[in-house]
Amino acid sequence: MTATILFVDDEPDLEALILQKFRRQIRDGQLALIFARDGLEALESLEQNPHVDMVVSDINMPRMDGLSLLAKLQEAEEKKSTIIVSAYGDMSNIRTAMNRGAFDFLTKPIDFADLEATIEKTIRHVEMLRDVRRRQLEAERAHASLSRFFSPEIARRLAGDVDGDGMEVQWRDVATLFTDITGFTSLVETAPPQTLGELLNEYVGGMTEIVFAHEGTVAKIIGDAIQVLFNAPGDQPDYATRAVACAHALDAWAEDFSARWKARGVNFGATRIGAHAGPALVGNFGGNRFFDYTAYGDTINTAARLEAANKHLGTRICVSASVAKGAENFHGRPVGDLMLRGRSEPLRAFEPLPQAKFEAPATTQYAEAFAKMEAGDAAAMPAFAALVGMHADDPLAGFHLKRLLNGAKGTRMQLE
Repeated sequence: MTATILFVDDEPDLEALILQKFRRQIRDGQLALIFARDGLEALESLEQNPHVDMVVSDINMPRMDGLSLLAKLQEAEEKKSTIIVSAYGDMSNIRTAMNRGAFDFLTKPIDFADLEATIEKTIRHVEMLRDVRRRQLEAERAHASLSRFFSPEIARRLAGDVDGDGMEVQWRDVATLFTDITGFTSLVETAPPQTLGELLNEYVGGMTEIVFAHEGTVAKIIGDAIQVLFNAPGDQPDYATRAVACAHALDAWAEDFSARWKARGVNFGATRIGAHAGPALVGNFGGNRFFDYTAYGDTINTAARLEAANKHLGTRICVSASVAKGAENFHGRPVGDLMLRGRSEPLRAFEPLPQAKFEAPATTQYAEAFAKMEAGDAAAMPAFAALVGMHADDPLAGFHLKRLLNGAKGTRMQLE
């Protein structure tokens, strides 16, 4: 690389001396030298030669002195590394120069061996700064590109080349969400391709934006189904709280999306969401040629089963007790003890509720009826009947009433 240096000094003989001293470096293409007689001329020269790498400036000059020039250079967006030259013993000016951002200083009369060594040191500093800026720009460009395809935390780690930190396969405690759309297969078979493409892209785009807003990681998108992770790859101690908040936001957005498309004549189904928290095997499972950051294990399978349970329960969101207990100020009502496929023990599940609905009298009435059912009290059936009579649009209460009418007892239930 050829380093370009701007010398600023009003001494008439200095230019010849400098050119003579550095003639070999100039001949070999190591240095290119530019000269100015004062600060104003230096600023004009920098406008014409923005590629200048460093400035060597005297202090005492006409029109604009070296300290004023230094202040101007520090105001620029790209600051030039500057060496200040001052008369020997003028420590007050030297101290001012260093406080204003000078990289180094020299005393007059100039010792050319000292000047050469200082220039070499400054060039190394400039090269280091350029390398840092280059790496930063590359990382920013990579992050911008990766953010189109990966969750922000994964994009940040990949762009930063963090030696695989957090990307390797490991056991982590996570909260995971599964989402799915009712009747989507039928929609695929009947909707025109252009409509389906617009619909699905808008849906997945909107859903992932909500996930990113809650700092979640999208682990998989398969058609209309989305798998989300919290507490991976980065640490999020409040991962259960985030999962519940994200589930509510996804539900509200999906309901609005469905209503908008139904107004256009497209029967878009409800989005069902399941959530569970626990240990999972998390990391890049794509091998050396393909990146696939995702999670496996019973925790993931259980979240998928809870998503499917909504179909039987009539709910849109169903979360496990581990999520409900881990979330701060959880608002919800118990669903029951579900015997999910692949599990030998029942899992207590809950339906999260928005605060307004949680505080409504109907929720208290449901809790009282559920407590009777849990205790095996025969009064549970009329309690649920009364609730359904007043709130026919409550599918979960209707689900329990139907169970009790068919002879079921307690809160344990087998779902296919």
